Amino acid sequence: MLSVRFSAQDVAATRFACSRLREVVSAVQVLKDVAARAIHLPWVRESRTRLRGVDYALLDQLVPMPAWYLPDFLAPVPVATAPGMAEELAELTATDPALARAQLDRLPRPLPPLVAELQADPAAGLTRLAQEILLFWRAAVEPHWPRIERLIEGEILHRARRMAAGGPAALFEGLHPKVSWQDDRLRIDSRRHSAQYRLAAGRGLVLVPSVFVWPGAVFEVDETQAQPGLVYPARGIATLWERGGQAPPSALAALLGHGRARVLSELAAPASTTELALRTGQSAPNVAHHLSVLLAANLVARHRTGRTVLYLRTALAQALVGGDE
Repeated sequence: MLSVRFSAQDVAATRFACSRLREVVSAVQVLKDVAARAIHLPWVRESRTRLRGVDYALLDQLVPMPAWYLPDFLAPVPVATAPGMAEELAELTATDPALARAQLDRLPRPLPPLVAELQADPAAGLTRLAQEILLFWRAAVEPHWPRIERLIEGEILHRARRMAAGGPAALFEGLHPKVSWQDDRLRIDSRRHSAQYRLAAGRGLVLVPSVFVWPGAVFEVDETQAQPGLVYPARGIATLWERGGQAPPSALAALLGHGRARVLSELAAPASTTELALRTGQSAPNVAHHLSVLLAANLVARHRTGRTVLYLRTALAQALVGGDE
């Protein structure tokens, strides 16, 4: 059990971020342990086809399963809120060779052949690693990134609303079965860590919602960054690979009409009009009409993030559909 003590300054400094690089690393883990991550099976089937002929052997050897430790340079805690892949890869290739060797020294022996080559020549190895990550990203993750990004944005919006309504306890409530908040401490059931951990000088924590990290959660202490990070599964992952979704409850359909009930049922995680049209099989204009009626009835709220408008259930709608807000 890891216990992370928060001060008031730590709470104020806690922020959200997303990382394309972290998603790539976690996606490799999914491919290596599909049985434990069956929710991603539709993605696995498609990606195995897309990845034929793609060389990511070094990346594959750096991400064993089970992974008790990953070098910090491979999946660092994001400094920016939403760094692009080019930015993250530039940071990776700029890793100090001595630091890369020190982190690789923590891996169990014997090292896989390509990892041993990376340790012998970090500059060349990190360049190769960055190229492999980019190829994997383009083949297997980037085609789905707009949907993944909307899901993560919706998760951040949901958590922000919870914290605004109920403070830190509400922010962390329901984050993950292994994560809880009590007496100004974040408690994490972790096999990697078993200690008391105090955040340094009010720097706070970086919360990193992820798709491919499901079903786990990872506490990251990156020695090169000021803030530790907690990577955890975003809400609504079960809907990510769906086409068509589930029928709404019959009572809800009788009350609202099938089309509106279907739209409301699909908002377990915030989504855009386009995404809802894809999930429900309805046309975008029909979905937009249903959303306008639900908005007027105070059953959905909307929030703009960049160029996208996300819709989410209100507390009233949550009570109608069932489940915890």
